[in-house]
Amino acid sequence: MMTTGRRIVVTGLGLVTPLGIGTPHVWARIKAGDTATAFIEEEWSKQIPSRVAARIPFGSKPHELDVKSEFSSSELRAISPATMVSLVAAKEAVADSDWMPDDIKEREATGVAIGMGMVDLQDVLATGKALEQRYSKVNPFFIPRLLTNMAAGQISIKYGFQGPNHCVSTACATGTHSIGDCMRMIKYGDADVMVCGGAEATVNALGMAGFARLRALSVKYNDRPSQASRPFDRDRDGFVMGEGAGVMILEELEHAKKRNAKIYAELLGFGMSGDAHHITSPREDGGGAERAMKRCLEEAGVVHADIGYINAHATSTPKGDAIELRAIERLFGGNGTQVSSTKGAIGHLLGAAGAVESIFTVLACHTGDIPPTANLDNLDKEVDLNMVTKVSQPWTKRNKRRVALNNSFGFGGTNACLCFAAYE
Repeated sequence: MMTTGRRIVVTGLGLVTPLGIGTPHVWARIKAGDTATAFIEEEWSKQIPSRVAARIPFGSKPHELDVKSEFSSSELRAISPATMVSLVAAKEAVADSDWMPDDIKEREATGVAIGMGMVDLQDVLATGKALEQRYSKVNPFFIPRLLTNMAAGQISIKYGFQGPNHCVSTACATGTHSIGDCMRMIKYGDADVMVCGGAEATVNALGMAGFARLRALSVKYNDRPSQASRPFDRDRDGFVMGEGAGVMILEELEHAKKRNAKIYAELLGFGMSGDAHHITSPREDGGGAERAMKRCLEEAGVVHADIGYINAHATSTPKGDAIELRAIERLFGGNGTQVSSTKGAIGHLLGAAGAVESIFTVLACHTGDIPPTANLDNLDKEVDLNMVTKVSQPWTKRNKRRVALNNSFGFGGTNACLCFAAYE
C-alpha cells in the first residue's frame, strides 16, 4: 500500500571498518585524518602488483573484531566473512537504536536489507581446490555462505524481524541503493523500520588479483602504503581495496517519536541513473552522476544552494575522480559546498562503501563536523568548491538546516545518490 507523506529518519548506526569497530571510535579517527591502508605481507600477494589494502583489525583489544567472542565455530562454518561483519555492524546499530521489539506486529513491520557487491571469492577458490580432492571435501554450507542475500537472512533470523527481507547487488553502489530502497519501502508502507546497509570482504588473493588485472588498484605506493589512497590528488594511481560493513536503522518519523528514539538525521531523497556507456568506466561527461544527484535533489525537495556537504564517491582513480568532481562543480560550484572523500582513510569498501559513507554523511549532518579527504595534497586543478583535506572542518554553510549528499557509483554504469539532513 502506497503511503505518502511519511518522513524517514535514522535512529541507529553500526560500523565495522579498517579504522576499527564501533561508530564513535571510527568517526573520531576519520575526523582526525587517520588512515588504515597498510602493506600486505602474505605470500600470495608477492605476484600481485598492488600490495596495499585496508583491512579490518582482528583481535581482542578495544575496537578490534574479536571473532571468537562474537561467534561459535559452528556459526563461522555457516557464514561468509561479509555476512559475519554485517552481523557485527547490525548488532551495534540495533543496540544504538534500542529497537528489539517483542510485539509480533512490530517485528512484522521491521525488515532487513543488506547488500553485497560480490560473492565470497576466497570461498570459491578454496572450495574449487577442495572439490579437486574429492566431493566430500566441499563444505555443506558452501552455497548458503555464497549467497549475497544471506546477511539479510541471518540478521532477520537473529532478531526475529519479519518485514521485507531484501538484498541489493549493484557493485560499488550497493550500500547506497540498499538504503534508498529501504527509504521507499517505509514510504510505501511496506515497513515502519528497516535495518539496511552493505558489506564486503574481498581482500584476498582472488579479489586482489582480479582488480589488479583490471588495472584498477594503486601500484606505486607499496613502499608508502599509508599514502596510497588519495582521492582527487593529482598523484593518485588507483584505488586501495578495503573491507567492512555499515548498517543503519531507518524508521518512520512518527514511529520513532512515539518511542522517544534518538534521531541522527532525516533521509530526504534518493536518486538513481545509468550511464549506458561502459562496463567499468564512467561516462566522460559525468552525465550519469549528474543525473543521479539532480534526481536526488528533486525527490528531497531541496535546491543546489541548500547542499552544504557532499561525500563523494571518489575512489582515487585518475579518470573517475576527475569526472565526478567536474559533475559536482557543474551543479554546486560557487555555492561554498564542502566536498570530501573518506576513502582516503579506509580505502574502497566496494559493496559496503555506500553504507559506510552514508553513516559518515549522517554524522556530518548530526554533528556539524565535515570529515576530510586524507592524502589530498594537490588537486589536478582548482575548482570552485570547498575541498576538505587532512583533518575535519566545521560545517561552513549557514543555511537553516544542514543538508548533505552521498554519492556512490559502480561498474556497469550504476549511479546512486542519497540526501540526508539534520533532523528538525
